Amino acid sequence: MENQVQELAVTPLHKLHLELGAKMVPFAGYSMPVQYPTGVLKEHNHTRTQAGLFDVSHMGQVRLSGPDAAAALETLVPVDIVDLKPNFQRYAMFTNEQGGILDDLMVSNGGDHLFVVVNAACKQQDVAHLRKHIGHRCTVEELSDRALLALQGPAAAAVMARLTPETAKMIFMDTGKVTLVGAECFISRSGYTGEDGFEISVPADKAEELARLLLAQPEVAPIGLGARDSLRLEAGLCLYGHDMDTATTPVEASLGWALSKPRRADGARPGGYLGADAVLRHLAEGVKSKRVGLLVKDRMPVREGAELVDAQGRVVGKVTSGGFGPTLNAPVAMGYVETDLAKIGTALNAIVRGKPVAVEVAKTPFVPQRYFRG
Repeated sequence: MENQVQELAVTPLHKLHLELGAKMVPFAGYSMPVQYPTGVLKEHNHTRTQAGLFDVSHMGQVRLSGPDAAAALETLVPVDIVDLKPNFQRYAMFTNEQGGILDDLMVSNGGDHLFVVVNAACKQQDVAHLRKHIGHRCTVEELSDRALLALQGPAAAAVMARLTPETAKMIFMDTGKVTLVGAECFISRSGYTGEDGFEISVPADKAEELARLLLAQPEVAPIGLGARDSLRLEAGLCLYGHDMDTATTPVEASLGWALSKPRRADGARPGGYLGADAVLRHLAEGVKSKRVGLLVKDRMPVREGAELVDAQGRVVGKVTSGGFGPTLNAPVAMGYVETDLAKIGTALNAIVRGKPVAVEVAKTPFVPQRYFRG
């Protein structure tokens, strides 16, 4: 039988990535830049000190419209959507009947619609999930004609204010419409690096023009997936399919902070979403294991899949994300451990190539988050 090679999709910035000398890799069905000629370390540090431009056009963008959209979406997420104010966004997750996480997402109130951004690897199943469960209550529209760019770092605000002065008034998790390169763009002050920054939804046919305009600013450099991963790991942010999945509930994934008060057992609209019984039980009774940060006491990076053991060598958990943290100048990781070992400062070992490497349960984020809260 012939090998069926799956054709990789490309983003509207594909030609620009090649022009910039990017090393392209397959990611979530797309050909994506993992790094540019300067390399991951310099890209990481540039984002922490100036401003990095990320192509995140592989992510899914969905519009939900109709008067019932917010109430309908609440049947799929453990988060308050009904009271989400216009021009504001919230972190959420789709849960399944067991309370496991199907995907994590951002939801913003665009006034007459909700704008939802979902992960690239999950977008087809997410759109199908929305259509199946709430398609009869609101219009579910995948915006496949739009690109998504993220400008991240301490200089991002100055760059955006130069191009669209009204963005200076926005604070973390604010959203709005702005005109850039003659196109209506939907912008949020948020991101996936722990830094201040913006995500910009732009019509696909204007994406390259906007990227070139941003890259023409002296503070801005292009950044690939490699640095995106090291930045989000230092910021203690989950990667779907690694640090959480259908086998973990939001409570196990240490995402209890995202479970809105109105949707909790004593709230105004308790439960009412898929898997609510399991999630509310976990909130009330606790969980057997949970996600923690891990500082590695060695120069040896500890990677995803490494087993975690206690002093007696008993397996007590597993690493789900790991790598070198350039800002910390040390390896860092996240993983799941038995809850009674999840206390900050607990000493454990990670098994790397058959040898124990000392790790310590640590507070996340590993690097202070610098979101602009006004």
